[in-house]
Amino acid sequence: MWEKVKSFAADFFVTGDPLIYGADVSIALTIVLVVFVLTYFKKWTWLWREWLTSLDHKKIGIMYIISAFLMLFRGGVDALLMRAQLVVPEFDFLAPDHYNQIFTTHGVIMILFMAMPFMFGLFNVMVPLQIGARDVAFPFLNSLSFWLFFSGAMLFNMSFVIGGSPDAGWLAYPPYSGLMHNPGPGQDFYIWGIQISGIGSLMTGINFIVTILKMRAPGMKLMKMPMFPWSVLSSCIAIIFSFPILTGTLALLFLDRYAGAHFFTLDGGGNPMMYINLIWMWGHPEVYIIVLPAFGIFSEIVATFSKKKLFGYKSMVYAMMIISILSFLVWAHHFFTMGSGADVNAFFALTTMLIAIPTGAKVFNWLFTMFRGKITFETPMLWTIGFIPCFVTGGLTGVLLSVAPADFQFHNSYFLVAHFHHVIIGGVVFGYFAGLYYWWPKLFGFKLNERIGKWAFWFWNIGFYLCFMPQYVLGLMGMTRRVATYGWDKGWWEMNLVSTIGASLMGVAFLFQVWQIAHSVKHHRSNRDITGDPWNGRTLEWSIPSPAPHYNFATLPQVSEQDEWWEEKLRRENGQQSPTSVKLEPIHMPKDSAIPIIMSAFWFMTGFGFVFHWLWLTIPGLVGVAVCMIVHSFNYDTDYYIPVDEIERTEAVIRKVTS
Repeated sequence: MWEKVKSFAADFFVTGDPLIYGADVSIALTIVLVVFVLTYFKKWTWLWREWLTSLDHKKIGIMYIISAFLMLFRGGVDALLMRAQLVVPEFDFLAPDHYNQIFTTHGVIMILFMAMPFMFGLFNVMVPLQIGARDVAFPFLNSLSFWLFFSGAMLFNMSFVIGGSPDAGWLAYPPYSGLMHNPGPGQDFYIWGIQISGIGSLMTGINFIVTILKMRAPGMKLMKMPMFPWSVLSSCIAIIFSFPILTGTLALLFLDRYAGAHFFTLDGGGNPMMYINLIWMWGHPEVYIIVLPAFGIFSEIVATFSKKKLFGYKSMVYAMMIISILSFLVWAHHFFTMGSGADVNAFFALTTMLIAIPTGAKVFNWLFTMFRGKITFETPMLWTIGFIPCFVTGGLTGVLLSVAPADFQFHNSYFLVAHFHHVIIGGVVFGYFAGLYYWWPKLFGFKLNERIGKWAFWFWNIGFYLCFMPQYVLGLMGMTRRVATYGWDKGWWEMNLVSTIGASLMGVAFLFQVWQIAHSVKHHRSNRDITGDPWNGRTLEWSIPSPAPHYNFATLPQVSEQDEWWEEKLRRENGQQSPTSVKLEPIHMPKDSAIPIIMSAFWFMTGFGFVFHWLWLTIPGLVGVAVCMIVHSFNYDTDYYIPVDEIERTEAVIRKVTS
């Protein structure tokens, strides 16, 4: 009996690597610390009622952002491990198999479990406030979306200590991801972690399309809407058309592995190229899905800190909607070298060049907005200005890659790695950092420390250029992706050393950000936002106190201009309009619910059961999901009204604090 237990444990847990043992100890200590703190301060009930079962879009957004920072740490550690392995030739810090697992998990975590939740967090905290709404269209669905994402992320992250991580690359091309070449549970962790979180992403896309189209404040026509909701709308349109492709593709791959199907295996009449086409039909729109909201953030910040109306508002709207459509017509440029033929390559080269036009036009709009503006250089504006040269570099190298003959040289090299990171870090991550710094006071009622934030900004930027500019040179020198080591005769080690130093500086920058948040929380009273409008903003979120009350707006705003709050301040300064008292009415709000977190736990059971082929766990998990859906279907007590006297008390407390 004991021998069977030991044999099972040896197969079930990942063993034999000191780094994994260190991770085991870290996870155990973290769990013990969290349990101790919650128990010592008697916060279990508070955590359950105020956060885990909350349907408040702002709290859900904060949980998304916290999750994104945790995943940024995990993915960043993976990146530093890879750079440590490549710092000098013939280094044996990581075994080749372990290296394959790390670059696979790094890509998946950074794109799907860091960038996506960071984006959804900013959607949640700001879109309802900017359009003058009290909540999202489907609050229950919003909570379920978050918990499905979180369950999928936890299922995927378990793989590096239980069962083994996936190692077929972040897009899991067959035959590497097929059962013959990848028989372990790692690839199934990949499939089900992404599947479960992907369902949540699809529901978020539907939710915010309906929210933006149906819940805008009275008078806010689409062409008077702030630019960030426009960017969210364009991103969500791409989500609802691309994520079903991902879901179907991974379902077919799972059937290949689990049921002996042959959709993507040549020996059974399938074709791996079908998988590669399908995965990139999702994968390239996904790049624009995560970068479009960053464009909206930069548009808000540039206008605010330049004290000017955004230049070319309509052209920005058209550009983002065009990008959303064209993003579905460029996928084959990812495999120019795979023999598609000259006609196919020429078509996708042309569409790739075309999509650069609306993308580049926005850069000129931001520059013209800043032209002759009264620019101030607070931290959000620094991230915006730092983004422009970085993204332009990534865009120009992208145009080079769009030329099919040139791509034969650049493809599968470190030139491509550098280009991708220039776009994703310089565009997406910098954008979300800018948005977080910009909207932090509205979320928590105080500003982040500017001095520490600027240290973080400069370490991020200097480290970024040191890390990735040498990789363009390495790519031109012939260094390919996915190599775990290389010889001294290649002449690559100097550039790899510089690249690793740059990655380390970005790691230091992340520590500065953690310090900045901790320091600002400790000294929050001295940085308190008592105005509700610390940046002298232009849009509706700055018209209410910081942090925003549960119901957002005591009375729904009436919108008549594009930058309504800015125009309202001008009217007040000119004596044209003064604040008037409006009769308060009871506010309709959703009741909190425990069903989303419980249902996601059953989805986790289902995915875990499928990973290890444990039907005794999968079937109860699916039954639990069905029961949760039935219970919610027959639950009619889902909302309530905040009475007028409670609204008056809340507003009185807010006025007392802000005074």
